[in-house]
Amino acid sequence: MRRILILILLAFPLVIFAQQRPLSTRNEAALKQFAYANSAIDVRKYDEAIKLLTTAIAAEERFIEAHVLLGDLYRVKHQYRESADSYLKAININPEYNQSVYYKLSEMEIGAGRYKDAQMHLVKYLAYPYLQDKDRFYAKKMVADCDFSLKAMQKPVPFKPVALGPEINTTDDEYLPVATADESMLIFTRKINNNEDFYRSLKKAGKWQKAEYLSQQINTPQYNEGAQSISQDGKYLFFTGCNRPDGLGRCDIYISQKKGEDWSKPFDLSPPVNSAAWESQPSISADGKTLYFVSNRRGGYGGYDIWKSTLSAQGWSEPQNLGPNINTAFDEQSPFIHPDDSTLYFASNGWPGMGNKDLFISRLSPKGVWSKPENLGYPINSGGDENGLTITANGSFAFFASNNLNPGRSDFDIYMFELPAAIKPHSVTYVKGTVTDALTKKPIESLVEIIDLDNNQSVYKDASSPLQGDFLATLTSGKNYGLNISRPGYLFYSDNFSLQGHTPKEPFVINVALSPIEIGKKVVLKNIFFDTNQYDLKPQSKAELQKIIEFLNANPTVRVEISGHTDDVGKDQINQTLSENRAKAVYSYLTANGIGGGRLVYKGYGKTLPMVPNSNEENRARNRRTEFKIIGK
Repeated sequence: MRRILILILLAFPLVIFAQQRPLSTRNEAALKQFAYANSAIDVRKYDEAIKLLTTAIAAEERFIEAHVLLGDLYRVKHQYRESADSYLKAININPEYNQSVYYKLSEMEIGAGRYKDAQMHLVKYLAYPYLQDKDRFYAKKMVADCDFSLKAMQKPVPFKPVALGPEINTTDDEYLPVATADESMLIFTRKINNNEDFYRSLKKAGKWQKAEYLSQQINTPQYNEGAQSISQDGKYLFFTGCNRPDGLGRCDIYISQKKGEDWSKPFDLSPPVNSAAWESQPSISADGKTLYFVSNRRGGYGGYDIWKSTLSAQGWSEPQNLGPNINTAFDEQSPFIHPDDSTLYFASNGWPGMGNKDLFISRLSPKGVWSKPENLGYPINSGGDENGLTITANGSFAFFASNNLNPGRSDFDIYMFELPAAIKPHSVTYVKGTVTDALTKKPIESLVEIIDLDNNQSVYKDASSPLQGDFLATLTSGKNYGLNISRPGYLFYSDNFSLQGHTPKEPFVINVALSPIEIGKKVVLKNIFFDTNQYDLKPQSKAELQKIIEFLNANPTVRVEISGHTDDVGKDQINQTLSENRAKAVYSYLTANGIGGGRLVYKGYGKTLPMVPNSNEENRARNRRTEFKIIGK
């Protein structure tokens, strides 16, 4: 359909001109080649038409209609410089030939980076009377692009793209790259003979391995798969499928789950996310609860807008438009929500930019309002189309695809570059772990939950994989997190990751051995908090206390001892009393929340049972703890 519309747009002006006035030449050789060129256009042989028009112009240099039609053909092929040169020759022959030539010339000059020339020709175009409102509106948008571009080029941002190498890039097109949080896997689209499929590359010893076909469960020979988003742990793939028999619209969003070394059969997300309209380009938040995507459904601001849907126990919510701070009367596409869940990168041709689609960043305020988008700057953005940017979890690097950075080649390759500081997201690290049975040492599936302790909100909740027992979750700096790992029949595991005031230099990598419920087994409760020398439970302890309640309710015959421990600083009696009071505080909370007192005892041990020598502050902090021990089943 798009090609048919282009042909109509190309042919329509020629029909009008031919009816209103004769062509600008009587040279029979030129007219013959011009007629042949129109016939070639009718059957979509654009390259042949270009050769015929070039021959016609050689026979008659002042053949203005041949120059215009040649410019139209180069315009269709996105050859901006050649198109602009052809239009310019036409208006040099006759500056008042047709006002639309100035419009198209300016558009191509912006694509070619000739912003001053475009400004001049837009002034000429806007001076014409009786312009259609939509044409005047877009011409003024192009003026704003020129003004922005000339200023941006005076203040270039750092940009040193590096190709990912032959393990990933080939003579075919590779684009839309996205990596897991630990950058151990990169998934991208490769186009071979007009068929788009997913490929993946694994990183080993810091080097990307030769890319391989992702999965026959996902890739198909008859449909195109593309525009994907991978969850941070690499377990869920959201992607776009078009014209599939199970779809609701021309393009729908699908999801597949990793099963061992392969993937499950994808399924359509269904309403309300998918509709009879066009849904594509998904991006899933780090907690897996918010899906950003592009749609041209009703209720938007322009052609393609960015929407979001949130996941609850009832399923995906009715999508919400991100509003006028993000969406314009033009097109917004390729959203990428960073794992910090508050920094959005996307492409737009509606906000002031370098021309065509540029890349932008918007940040979410604490009140839930998106900031006015900021252009990523020149030369990250250019007069061409920039699209499909994704960012590493640590916020240091960006992946993207381009077809104009490899001299002598026109295929798309995948590159990466270091992000300038001003457009980096908030700092994010991750916790990566493996869960095993403490007795058999074999991997086990278990529930992994990470909670923001300041607001008692879950930021990650999923199962470790049943085959490898692995999990991965991202953590945004500036917060205090509690980790809980549980499985029926086992003691739970507790850990704490405090990122308040700093960002760890290295991610957290842990190996967790869950113990079956047996008398004598114990858990260090790392998310029970007291002020120094105090025994009142801090509010941040609530999530951990609730996990204890859930465990005891799930195992109604279990009896436990709550114990308090201190370091060796201070008088022994004071430490003994403090440890006992802290254990009693936990005991009192549990009994006040439905746990029978006969199932609980509390005891203070002071400094008598250190976990490690009290030789430094780090060790002393470990020794100041609350424990939970099984004393009866």
